[in-house]
Amino acid sequence: MGKEKSQETAGLRADARRNRDLIVAAARRLLLEQGADVPMEEVARRAGVGIGTLYRRFPDRDALLHAVGEESLRRLLDLAETAWREEPDAWHALRRFLRTSGELRLGALPAKLEPHLFQRLRTGRDLHELRQRVIALVLRMTERAQADGALRADIGPGDIALLMTLNVYTPPGAPDEQAMARVMEIMLDGLRAGPAAPAPPLPGAPFTGDDLRRHTAVAPTAEPTAEPAAEPDPSPESEHHRGPSGGNIDCPP
Repeated sequence: MGKEKSQETAGLRADARRNRDLIVAAARRLLLEQGADVPMEEVARRAGVGIGTLYRRFPDRDALLHAVGEESLRRLLDLAETAWREEPDAWHALRRFLRTSGELRLGALPAKLEPHLFQRLRTGRDLHELRQRVIALVLRMTERAQADGALRADIGPGDIALLMTLNVYTPPGAPDEQAMARVMEIMLDGLRAGPAAPAPPLPGAPFTGDDLRRHTAVAPTAEPTAEPAAEPDPSPESEHHRGPSGGNIDCPP
């Protein structure tokens, strides 16, 4: 009986954890799409859970934003550690880290939060260690890549941190992921030190002048149509408003 109860409890905990992860993931996407004022009801709808489930996990907006910030920091840390561990040198590790964080739009989240909300997230003590570990890895990749002669000497870790917040606007209907990938590769080429090595082709197709004109063109508006003239009222009631010559006579107020 005790074993069955333990398994049931474990199942409930797993379900609760799954709901929490769904809510945080939905909130992160909506924050990027709509900003910090997105309704909590919309977060619950996107996550596929009831509003009561959301408030059981996160009693207010600040708690949800805190969870989103923590999850994003953990993913950034994991990306940085994995890139440092698996890439052959610091330059390739830095390129991989920036490219992947840009694809996932992890660094763009602070730019979508209102300044005072972002400041409140920054002061969270439990997030301080995560933030410092990410900063330390960015600093290590930057300094080592410069020591190897691969990264421009006039680039600082703060510049890399700013590039992490890159957020590319694309007109409606334009391929968002492709645009982000192209801008990221152009940016990374600008970080390289020394003579530019032959670069691989940019992903996707360029956004041409015709594309730009099409996406920025003003939609044509329909010409207003003239209303037909009103037909004269032949009813007998209208006759007392006309004088002997048929002219209109002002009615008394």
